[in-house]
Parts: sequence; C-alpha cells; structure tokens
Amino acid sequence: MAAGGAAARRHAGLAPAAAALILLLAVLPFLPPGLRDLPAGDVLPVAERLGLALDWFAREASIGPWAVQDITRGIGSLIDAPIRALNVALADGWVTGAGFNRKQLLPPLSWAGIVGAVAFLGWRLGGPRLALLVLSSGLLIVVTGLWPSAMTTLSSVLLCVGIAGAAGLWLGIVAARRPRAEAAIRAVMNVMQTVPIFSYLIPTLLLFGYGPAAAVAATVIYALPPMTHATVLALRSVPSETRELARVTGCTRAQTLWRVELPVALPQLAIGINQVVMMTLNMVIIASMIGAGGLGFDVLGALRRLDFGTGLEAGLAIVALAVVLDRLTQAAASSRRGRIGRRDLAIAALVLALPTAASLAVPALAQWPKSAEVTVAPAVNAAIGWFTVSFFDPLETMRAWLLLNVMNPFRDLLLALPWAGVVAGLAILGLGLGGPRTGLAVAALLGFVAFAGYWDAAMVSAYLVLLSVALALAVGLPLGLWLARRPRLAAPARLVLDTAQTLPSLVYLLPAVMLFRNGDFSALIAVAAYAVAPAVRYTMEGLAQVPADRIEAAEMIGCTPRQRLLAVELPAALPTIILGLNQTVMMALSMLVIAALVGTRDLGQVVFTALSQGRSGEGIAAGLAIAALALAADALLVAWSARRAAALGLARP
Repeated sequence: MAAGGAAARRHAGLAPAAAALILLLAVLPFLPPGLRDLPAGDVLPVAERLGLALDWFAREASIGPWAVQDITRGIGSLIDAPIRALNVALADGWVTGAGFNRKQLLPPLSWAGIVGAVAFLGWRLGGPRLALLVLSSGLLIVVTGLWPSAMTTLSSVLLCVGIAGAAGLWLGIVAARRPRAEAAIRAVMNVMQTVPIFSYLIPTLLLFGYGPAAAVAATVIYALPPMTHATVLALRSVPSETRELARVTGCTRAQTLWRVELPVALPQLAIGINQVVMMTLNMVIIASMIGAGGLGFDVLGALRRLDFGTGLEAGLAIVALAVVLDRLTQAAASSRRGRIGRRDLAIAALVLALPTAASLAVPALAQWPKSAEVTVAPAVNAAIGWFTVSFFDPLETMRAWLLLNVMNPFRDLLLALPWAGVVAGLAILGLGLGGPRTGLAVAALLGFVAFAGYWDAAMVSAYLVLLSVALALAVGLPLGLWLARRPRLAAPARLVLDTAQTLPSLVYLLPAVMLFRNGDFSALIAVAAYAVAPAVRYTMEGLAQVPADRIEAAEMIGCTPRQRLLAVELPAALPTIILGLNQTVMMALSMLVIAALVGTRDLGQVVFTALSQGRSGEGIAAGLAIAALALAADALLVAWSARRAAALGLARP
C-alpha cells in the first residue's frame, strides 16, 4: 500500500501535465498569427545591443585613467612573452632574421630528450606501462613529422592549463567558501560550458587583436568551468573530521586550506585538470583560426584542402598529446610510487640535456629528417578516393533519398510549428518531469531564443541535432549493449571511446565531406559520429550498474535472456542511459558551429558568419541562443533521469 502511494505521488505531476499538453495540441491550429509566427516588431534588438556594448567596452571604456583596450593589449603582451619563450624552447629554437635571412643560432630542446625525460618521469609516477605509452606517443608524433607543430600546440596548452587551472581553483575556493557566491558562479559557468567555441573568439579578437594572445584568452575562458566545478566538488568531499582536526591543532583558515583541504582533495582536483587539458586541446583547432598555429592549423589546412589523411594524422597527434597529458596528471595525483623527488628531477634534466647538447653535432636529434618521415596520408586519401568513386551511385542515391524523404520534411515540420506552442508544450513537459522550476526555466530559455529573433535558425538546429542524436542512438545503444555482454572488450572499448571523444571535432567533417560533399547530410553524418561515444559508454555503464539481486530474481522466475534484458536490465539502466542521451545532445549541439563549415543554415552558421564578418553582437547572441537550447534540453533530460531513478527505487545516477 505504501509503495503504491509512493508511486502515485511520483506520477502525480505527470497526469496534469499530460492533460495540459493534449489540450495544447488540440488548440494549436486555432492560435492567432502572432503566436504562430513572432511579429518582427516584437523581436528584441539583443544582437544590436550586445554589439554596441561590446564595441564600446573594447574601444571606449576605461578603468580610472586607463583605457580597457590598453589594458587588454597590455595583458596580451604579457601572454605573448611566455608563449614566445616556450616556442623558443620547444619548437623553434633561437632564431634571428626572417625569410631568406632567417638563421637558427641554437636548436630547440631535442625531441629525444623531451620524450626520454617525460618517459622517465612517467615511469617514476606510473610504472613501465605509462613510460611505454609516453615513448610510443612521442615517437608517433616524431616520425610523422609533426613534432614542431605538436610543440607549438603544447606551448599553448601548458600556458592555458596553468592560467585556467589557477583561475578555476580560485573561483572554486570562493564558491565553496561562500554559498551566496556559488549560485552565481555556477550559473555563469553552466552558460559558459554551453556557449559555442566560436562565440569566444569574437570578443577576444576585439579585446586582444589577432594572434596567439587572443587564442590563449579564448581557450582559457572555454576551459575554465570544469576546473571551477571540480574544485567545489573536491573541497566539499573533504571529510569534516579532517577540517576539525586542523582547527584543533591551531591551523588558521589559510593553513587549513593549503595544508589540509587541498592536499586531501588533490585526486578530485586532478579530474578538473584533466578536463581542462581535454577542453584546451579541443580548442586548438578553433584557436588556430585567430593565430594559434600548431596542430590545429594543420587540421584546419587539411580540411580546406579536403586532405583527410593529413588531417587524420594531425588529429591523432592531438589525441596522443591528450592521452599522455591525461595519464601523467592522473598518475601525479594518485601515484602509489611516491612523489617526484629532487633526484628524479635531476635525472630527467640530465636525460633532457644530453640529447639537446648532442643535437648541435647531430641535427637529427633536434629535427627528425624529412627523408625518414612516415606518413599514411596518401594511402588513406587514395582509399577514400577509391571508395567514393566505386560507390558514388549508391551513396548519392542514399543521400538524395534521405534528404528528400526524411531530412527536408522533418525540417519543414519543425519550421511550421508555432513558436508559442513549442515553448508552451516543452514548458508543460518540464513542469511534469521536474516541477515548476524546471517548467519556468525551459519557458524562459526558449522564450529568449524566440524574442532574440533566432527561432527559425533554432528549429533548423533542432532538426539537425534531433536527427543526429537519433542516428547516434541507433548505432550507440546496440553497440553498448553488445559490449556490455563482453567484459573482456570493456577496456579496449573505453580506450577507443576515449580516443573518439578526444579527436578534434573538425576531423569528423573530413570524411563526411569527401564522401557526400557539403550540405546538411554531411553535417548529419559528422555530428552523429562525433556524438555516438557517450551513447555507447553510458549504455555500457548503465547495464553494468544493474543491481545483481534483480538479475538473480529474474533468473529464478525463469526469464529468458531476452525477457531479462527487456523487463529488468534496460529499465534499471534507463536513468544512466538518459544521462548518456543528455551528453549525446550536448555534444551534438557543440558540433553545430563546426558543421557550419560545410554549409548548414542553422544557429551555428549564424555564429560562424558573424565571426567571419566581425559582427560581434550577432555572434554572441546566436551563441547564447545555442546555449539556451542546450540548457533547456539538459533540464528536461536530467529531470527525466531523476524521475525514472526515483520510480525504480535506484540511486540518482
């Protein structure tokens, strides 16, 4: 009886919401014109006001006697100095002159020394496996001729991770210590995480000008939220007994923080650093558009030439950097072999110095000879070219049929829906799933999109995202189910999924464009391929977390494997799978601006066009509209997941 009452209470919010939704669908055809298509006079000048405000701030605003533009350009000069120093040490060496008069006085640090020193430190932190990973990743980058570009990228990554890590740590400490500040910081960070990457480039260009400084500033802003969130969670995970012991021993508040709380929270702080590294590396290609250089520039150039092989090699080099940095930071935070000591640092310095000194006599130790470079780009391009030519007719038939019979009709359907009906319907759905707060949040977010004047572009974005997510789920759910039944494949599968999520998003566009040319279909394939990894991962994790007693009960009553899957395992795994759906949607939305490079006509294209034409207000407003869609989808899916977990009596995933 009690269980029945609890179930009734859990579903009480859904019945009125369902009735209201049915009533709304019945009255949609009778809505007045203003609720079907928003009149132009009701559109708010959000883009114009944002553009004017940003232009004023960048060109005319001042703080006391100093103009903001002078301050930002001064900060840019400060950022340029360490970037140049790192590039001299890692990539370029000491060079004088330019063009035909360019002369290298000293080479950069030897690739052999860097790889050897980092491998030694990896061995001290994580053992032979980590050392072997560092060696193999470093040699992969070296023999493909991408070492100079990789070191240019590493210079930016090291600086960005340092700045974003320090700033995120400070903001996280403030948020953890001051509950009132936490709500504001968390809200700002959530918006920052959902605003498209391109939107950060526009204000940083105005404030810092074209060059590495603007790229670093945009990357730091993009990578700041995960470190802030991780710091708050890490500090709150410190046991209260530990804090009490620090107080009893007479530690001041600052001593408690730096000598007790932060060391105890170090493993979780390392997760934030890992996320900063990944987001920084995901930004390197976009940042190359405003002067960052490095591997990102190589991938971007390959995309412009439709050179998939070269783009894939540069993308794999980024993955290699990401994996090495990720494993090293994890090992540094959780190493059971002890911390790196002075003796270890001295040995690493010696390993670095000896090949560098030898490179003065043996140039191959400073720069891998071009004659010895290994590349698979021509073979990959030839294979794709053969495939495209051999299967052009069936590929073109499939593309045309899907465009004419699925994609275009679905897009036209969404564009024909009345904006007020969509906003009200999703708000009612949010009300039923998560209560008044969720319903109001969804209504406010979608209302912003409509009144900012981006409703039609948002519906085109929704059409691409929904179809891409459907395709990603159609592939990811069965694959995740198949892998969950084979525990031996779990570790290799996670490695592949980590690699897929680390590959730069632009890399996914290359094969799609080569096979299907520019257009919405290529964007659909690229977005679905980029977003499929979380669908696979969360399906595996959801099925792995099904309570063992439920599986045993199903077996005891004689369920077949199919009945057990459909009646027990999938329902129990559904909350986690919904969170995977949420991540799939978020990744698809983040890919929209990248997909704009192949000619889509959605919000991503608005942001991309605004960047290329210098319309700062429009780019930021359209980016905020994408963020609003992402936050609305996140609110609905998280509420759904929590409701399903409560209905099944499971812990919230």
